[in-house]
Amino acid sequence: MRLINRKPGPVLATFLALLPFALVLVAYMIASDIRLAANPADKLLPAPSTIFETAQRLFTEPDKRSGRILLWHDTAMSLQRLGLGVAIAATIGLGAGLLIGLFPHMRAGLAGFIAVVSMVPPLALLPILFIVFGLGELSKVVLIVIGITPFLIRDLSQRVIEIPREQIVKAETLGASSAVIALRVALPQVLPRLIQAVRLSLGPAWLFLIAAEAIASDLGLGYRIFLVRRYLAMDVILTYVIWITFLAFVIDWALRKLSVRLFPWMEEGL
Repeated sequence: MRLINRKPGPVLATFLALLPFALVLVAYMIASDIRLAANPADKLLPAPSTIFETAQRLFTEPDKRSGRILLWHDTAMSLQRLGLGVAIAATIGLGAGLLIGLFPHMRAGLAGFIAVVSMVPPLALLPILFIVFGLGELSKVVLIVIGITPFLIRDLSQRVIEIPREQIVKAETLGASSAVIALRVALPQVLPRLIQAVRLSLGPAWLFLIAAEAIASDLGLGYRIFLVRRYLAMDVILTYVIWITFLAFVIDWALRKLSVRLFPWMEEGL
């Protein structure tokens, strides 16, 4: 049997899934041991035990000045900004995707504009956003919206365009209006794609959030990482990076489970 047709069993699949993580951990431990053996005071690659102790402290000990556990407070603020930005972008992307995908006049007027806007580097607009919207919460949310909305619009509009023309013709034959076709024919087929598109856009959304928090904020995961960098506190930085990665994984996993639950026929493609 050709390798392309072979599928790993449950045990082998689990082993293969964990193997890259184990290799990265082993490589880090070896590199850390080498640096610490040469210089016990080295801060660049702290030992895993040091990172664990730091994580335990950050998750449990309150700040002496504010009395709050900063990591949890930073997490709450970052997730609030991220959730609001992604929700607004998803709403705009869904509405614009349906309009561009279904209506030729909207497609002729907006498709080219959206394509050009999607090429603008969002981080290059960050100074403009700070000038226009200030240094508060609004500019951070707007950056996320600007950063991922064009991608969502292009992806969802293409999915609508791919809907077989026969389905639309049949709906028209039964007397369905344009609004009914959009809501009863196109919308149910594009919602699974919306969840997938949001999952794919989470990486850039985190990037824009961390960048905005690093430049202008006094709370948030990105702010904390860039605050401690001046002290070369790599144990704190790595703890926050691992925590952000875990949060991103949990959000992606939750969206996947939601998609499977709501649209089980899409399970094989997830």
